Amino acid sequence: MPITTLDQLQPLQKTDRIKKIQTVSLVLLFIAGIINFLDRGSLSIANQAIRGDLGLSATEFGVLLSAFSLSYGIAQLPSGILLDRFGPRIVLGGGLFFWSLMQALAGSVNSFSHFIMLRVGLGIGEAPFMPSGVKVISDWFHPKERGVPVGIFNSSTTLGQAFAPPILVALLLAFGWRTMFVMIGVAGILIALCWCVWYRNRERFPLTAEERQYLDASEKPRNVTRLTFREWGSLFKRRTVWGMILGFSGVNYTGWLYLSWLPGYLQAERGLSLANTGWVAAIPFLFGSIGMLVNGMVADRLAKKGYSLIKSRKALICFGLVCSAACTLLVVQSTSTSMAVAFISLALFFIHFAGTSAWGLVQVMAPSRMVASVSSIQNFGSFICASFAPIVTGWVVDTTHSFNLALVICSCVTFAGALSYFFIVKDPIEEPAVA
Repeated sequence: MPITTLDQLQPLQKTDRIKKIQTVSLVLLFIAGIINFLDRGSLSIANQAIRGDLGLSATEFGVLLSAFSLSYGIAQLPSGILLDRFGPRIVLGGGLFFWSLMQALAGSVNSFSHFIMLRVGLGIGEAPFMPSGVKVISDWFHPKERGVPVGIFNSSTTLGQAFAPPILVALLLAFGWRTMFVMIGVAGILIALCWCVWYRNRERFPLTAEERQYLDASEKPRNVTRLTFREWGSLFKRRTVWGMILGFSGVNYTGWLYLSWLPGYLQAERGLSLANTGWVAAIPFLFGSIGMLVNGMVADRLAKKGYSLIKSRKALICFGLVCSAACTLLVVQSTSTSMAVAFISLALFFIHFAGTSAWGLVQVMAPSRMVASVSSIQNFGSFICASFAPIVTGWVVDTTHSFNLALVICSCVTFAGALSYFFIVKDPIEEPAVA
């Protein structure tokens, strides 16, 4: 049953300054998200051109791909505590500048070892992006208005995945792969400079009483002390944190499987040509973006009706995960390409529907000064699980010459994620007791 409070009965009031900060922050995060996935996709798109130019084998090219993913996953852990201690202005601004610089310098590489170092740098630089977005929205949006902003921010990633093939192919054909890398890197550097100039950390921004009332409504008083390394380490002892890691693994495993193998599935299993695969593969990721936006609107509507922020987000997560698992199973049963693409689109719609509420759950389960740390720990742990998706799928395809078993495994992992959120994620993460 929804609980009606005095805060709910009064319309939420925010000043023009708060509106400006929200708009500027969200626009810059959205653009940075698209650039983020253009950077990630550039190597795959330029596969043949880079291998031919540098004389790389398929195995060496695979090492380049893994160098990014491994460094990105490991760098999640320090990025969280850095964000909670120093704020998104410096950490995200520095990360965005650094990863864009690595991307631009990749246009001048002449050796395999040089390329590996730049890919590792790219992964380290990109690590703070997702936790930064979650923290920015937690800091500058009312608790009952965070659903849509999280959906918009999160949708930039799937839109980046959808737009990357046509944009990058056009740049590659027009200017070559080296210039393509430089152009994307320069674009990111410009966004990094805009972020540092226009964004301000909430802790260093002078707020009026009216602005504080809007931002802090329905929340406990904020603890503004910096997170200590001891407090950060104590997060690994929390049942809720481990439940969120295991649950979000169901989200990331599905996302990474389709991101890594969707083009290969369409060509090998469904017989599509390379030219048609690029456009057809964009459809499911567009559905993923829609799922994020729909979740944001539903989450905010439930919050404004008075439903518990924790229980409503958990319900949306579990619903999305179960539906995505079912749709992935239906892909196996599809008798035509159009039917398979339809079920894959629904699987990504629901997985990103669930994922958006999963990021929103962090904001209401963790104290505000721990949001970035919990976000990065969740992303790190789930990324370790998700990293097996491409490997397991490749082994299954080599062994069975079919994607069917890989899709069944994916469905099971997704459903297990729902069980984790339902049974393990229970209590909010409280502030450590003062000694």
